[in-house]
Amino acid sequence: MNRTESEPSVVKGIQPRSATLRLWKWRQGRVRWALVGLLVVVCVSLVLLGRHHRPQSTMVAVATSDTGGIILRLKGTTAAVLSRSVQAPRLAGQQVSTLTITKLVPSGSQVKKGDLLVEFDRQDQLRDAIDKQAQAVDLAQQVLQAQAKEEAARAKDKTEIVQAENAVSKAKLEMKKIELLSRIDAEKAQETLDEAIATLAQLKNTFELKRKAALASIRILEIQRDRIHETMLHAQANAALMQVRSPIDGIVVYNTIWKMGNMGEVQEGDQVRPGIPFMQVVDPARMEVRVLVNQQDLHYLHAGQKACIRLDAYTDLSFGALLDSIDPMGENGDFSAKIRTFQAVFSVQGNDPRLMPDLSAAVDIDRDSGNGGQSR
Repeated sequence: MNRTESEPSVVKGIQPRSATLRLWKWRQGRVRWALVGLLVVVCVSLVLLGRHHRPQSTMVAVATSDTGGIILRLKGTTAAVLSRSVQAPRLAGQQVSTLTITKLVPSGSQVKKGDLLVEFDRQDQLRDAIDKQAQAVDLAQQVLQAQAKEEAARAKDKTEIVQAENAVSKAKLEMKKIELLSRIDAEKAQETLDEAIATLAQLKNTFELKRKAALASIRILEIQRDRIHETMLHAQANAALMQVRSPIDGIVVYNTIWKMGNMGEVQEGDQVRPGIPFMQVVDPARMEVRVLVNQQDLHYLHAGQKACIRLDAYTDLSFGALLDSIDPMGENGDFSAKIRTFQAVFSVQGNDPRLMPDLSAAVDIDRDSGNGGQSR
């Protein structure tokens, strides 16, 4: 007899179950498997989260040295021990948004102290300096003319005072023979004396007032002359600032700056905002490599430890190095405040024209060499 799918299966020794009981069992199994899957997902997430928050070691590659020790490789960048940054000049007394480069020394050029590195367009400053110089000369001539006029006016006023004094003396002599004169002539002589005395007093009083007025007008011209002269000096100083010269002997290195909507190096014809450091002069004779050391690897390092430096850009170059210093304070890690990173500085032993600043470098250290394995 054929059984349909709706009929319950009959197992020997077990009574057939109802459809409701089977459905309940089926749902219970699905819930169980769902809980198992959820538990697996939670476990995997916890493992991944623990790996994510675990501080990453700076030991990006581990190898075995010739002596059988383990090599600790640190990643860092090269830098010059002695370098000077070159900035676009800030002009005194002028609001300039950008400066245009007219002359520029190529990157990698060897320069001496005092050599011209870059020149900006300084036509406005030179023209302003010439105009102010002409105005200063004109005002200086006006001051000289005013002083000459004042000397002439002073001499004239003194002559008038002497003449008034002589008139007073003459009038006084006439008054001595008043007894011999008629009444009318005596009154005229007295009036002449009074008039001479009044004229002399007026000349003496106005003499000082004229001198003060003349000195004030001359002082105004001198102030205008000095102000224009200072403006001329500012313009000349600004014109001199437009020519930037090397502060030390070294090699020219361009900085990457934001220009024309993207990042790049400067070139002739570009416009640079004042105060932007677009270039630096470095001394290639003394170079160093700065690396960040994780707290886990710190106890492998000590001052004076030898290392080998390789440049990522030039795989055929390698230099010896010594560990100069390690930052004693350190900084908080990226994922935990309890784990800190420390900056270490390695001095490069040797030189090469290709060894320039801001190159990525690998520093290999034998962990077991010297006192590197001692705890700090």
